[in-house]
Amino acid sequence: MAYDLLLTGGRVLDPAGGRDAVLDVAVSGGRIAAVAAGLPRDGAREVVDVSGRLVTPGLVDLHTHVHPGATYWGIDPDPAAWCSGVTTWVDAGSAGAYGLPALREAVRGHAVRVPVLLNISALGLTGRTGESRDLAHCDADLAVATVAANRDLVYGIKARIDAETVGPHGLEPLRRAVTVARACELPLMVHVGAAPPAVADVLPLLRAGDIVTHCASGIAMGRGAPAPAVRRAYDAGVLFDLGHGSGGFAFDVLEEQLAAGMPPHTVSTDLHGRSLHGPVFDLPTTMAKLLAAGMTLPEVVAAATIAPARALALPAGTGTLAEGAPADLAVFTIEHGSFPVADVHGQQRTAPLRLRNEATYVAGRPLPPRLPAPPRPWIPLTDAQRAALADRDRRIRALLTTPLVGPEALADQFPRPTAP
Repeated sequence: MAYDLLLTGGRVLDPAGGRDAVLDVAVSGGRIAAVAAGLPRDGAREVVDVSGRLVTPGLVDLHTHVHPGATYWGIDPDPAAWCSGVTTWVDAGSAGAYGLPALREAVRGHAVRVPVLLNISALGLTGRTGESRDLAHCDADLAVATVAANRDLVYGIKARIDAETVGPHGLEPLRRAVTVARACELPLMVHVGAAPPAVADVLPLLRAGDIVTHCASGIAMGRGAPAPAVRRAYDAGVLFDLGHGSGGFAFDVLEEQLAAGMPPHTVSTDLHGRSLHGPVFDLPTTMAKLLAAGMTLPEVVAAATIAPARALALPAGTGTLAEGAPADLAVFTIEHGSFPVADVHGQQRTAPLRLRNEATYVAGRPLPPRLPAPPRPWIPLTDAQRAALADRDRRIRALLTTPLVGPEALADQFPRPTAP
């Protein structure tokens, strides 16, 4: 059989398919055609030798914010995607009912796949916080109607439940989000943060299949062993999502949960304008932090591929290398060593390895390089971050203003006729 693309000789780690072996991956028509050892090279339009590399399904980030044109938090996903292996970016509540049409237009311009969680507040995340302080914006009937009209785009409901966001209304925005999620038969993702409401009051309103993001938050979850309400929710089937972000992840909380036999079901970045330049950086870096806490590479890859795909019932084949699945692929170099990593509070651990992305494919086509936009003026950065960004700009400029090759590497494209 002729293939459009054949990746040969890599370590294929596909938790959904139970694969962890040296195999070839063939792509035809934008879909996985075969995964096996020794696939025929003859007739393949493009053969890429990935020996010594790790090949995974395209990563699925369950919590991101990718609406930069209309929100405080949003970023353009494409510049980060091509060098991180993330092919599916779940936008977690950037838009509510008022802003969903604009988000839909923005999604059409992205090279990656962007399923959406609809914010219970029709305002979405236009501002930094406070979207549920006016309950008129938490209109359950409007949200249900918006989901019904956008089933191709909306895969869940999102609610931010912390003191700043809900103000004096406590759990009422959450109750309305629950009503919408149940009416639409969709999962609900709940952001937890500074009380009130307390996590012990939030979790009992969730049911199996709902998602609590920032599950290892040093602000929301407290210190020491997991509280009884946290344990009960986990045992009842509520999904725990890391949701790193700029304030939602503490190593000591994660380690207590791991010691209690409660690993996060999914690993996500909460990548946005305030976390992109640190402390998150990207999903592979976040995955390294779970490795530093003691999880294994297959566990972490599963939590960044098939687990989030199943959590939202994303389209068939997402997060897998099953035959017929969309050919979303990530190729990494595995670097072994001792790599310092930090949580949002500056606690450091050492990761035994890190994944450095070499190629990211969506529907069998490599994502092209894209330069990231500069941080928006309201994004807080340290002097060190600003200096690093300026240094990166200088190095990119130097690279692009130097001729690509020397004269000896050029060809005469239009030879002069020879003298008679």
